[in-house]
Amino acid sequence: MTSSTSVSRTVAVERLLDLRTSRDYPSTETVDLARIAGRVLAESVTAPTDVPQHDRATMDGFAFAAGDDYPLTVVGEVFPEDPPPTLERGDAVAVATGALLPERADAVLMQEAASLEDGRLSWPSLSPGTNVYPAGATAAAGERLFTGGQRLAARHAALLRDVGLERVTVHRPLEVGILATGTEIHEGRQPDRDSELLCNLVRQWGHGPVVSDPVPDEEAAVREGIRAAVRDHDIVVTTGGTSVGSADHVIRVLRDHDVLFRGVDLRPGRPVTVATVDGTPVCALPGKPVAAHTAATLVVRSLLTGRNRLPTVAAEFTARVTLPDDDVTFAIPVSLEDDRATPLGHATSSLSLYDERFAPGRVASSTRVTLADGVVLTRNAIDAGEQVRVVPYEVVA
Repeated sequence: MTSSTSVSRTVAVERLLDLRTSRDYPSTETVDLARIAGRVLAESVTAPTDVPQHDRATMDGFAFAAGDDYPLTVVGEVFPEDPPPTLERGDAVAVATGALLPERADAVLMQEAASLEDGRLSWPSLSPGTNVYPAGATAAAGERLFTGGQRLAARHAALLRDVGLERVTVHRPLEVGILATGTEIHEGRQPDRDSELLCNLVRQWGHGPVVSDPVPDEEAAVREGIRAAVRDHDIVVTTGGTSVGSADHVIRVLRDHDVLFRGVDLRPGRPVTVATVDGTPVCALPGKPVAAHTAATLVVRSLLTGRNRLPTVAAEFTARVTLPDDDVTFAIPVSLEDDRATPLGHATSSLSLYDERFAPGRVASSTRVTLADGVVLTRNAIDAGEQVRVVPYEVVA
């Protein structure tokens, strides 16, 4: 597929997901549950048995058959490590939270609500299932819990361990080459502000970054840098050289190959371009740090994680922001506090880069904007007091 024109963010993400699924992952490995965060499952995971295998009490109290009449005779006590006793009609048993219930028991009266006198239990009546965690409630035997290709998070270790697993099979991390371009960076006259940012993103997304030495703004050097990077890595991410200036050689090199898209209708971050070079995906990001971060987290992330959803939180916008005359989606960085979103860079914020009209160029250039908590994606002006949806950086990066 070749595209020489810009596309929407949605279309760009769809093309990257298609590219991801069309490629084979590297070999697999088995890891223990303490090392699953950010890893991608190589195969689906199903529950080997019902979990739990027996009904359990959800609180301290007394277990019995809800259909039995009071008063009930308390015949024993059960802790989580104990096998449950046999329960006859009219009997109850004291249980601790997590204890297995006797076969006849289908309700638990919490201890604080019970009236117990001389081993006789009464008050109040209960419905079957009260304070009971039933067998198979967490997972039924044979139920698919995770799908091959799914990216695991730290919280998933609890469920995997609960169903009896200690290790899972995952894909080995992709090796992601990172290549900065720019004569000023190559000569050390300006720091490389992008590569370390991208290294951390790649690691957070579960892969292994490898940084190459920066190359100058010379077409031959850029071409050779990209050629070497695609030879040695699974995916390559470059920064700089993606616009239309005479020194923007990355875009010139990539247009000789299979271009998925050139530019995304997103500001900051519009010049992002993706192509395959000798079969290896190359993601070319703009050089300004905030633009590179925006394009990476809102577009390129899907190639490395397989995810396209952007979770959002609701907030009240604190200042009026108008937009430049440009038919694109604007990513407005905001600070979040007490369900209020303050546009970082607005004159009313701690960083004054624009008054009312959003200035994506200035925002893209300021590394202080990385102190924002997230972005609001919009194609329209936003009024003070308006409810907005914020994409928190913590869910994408």
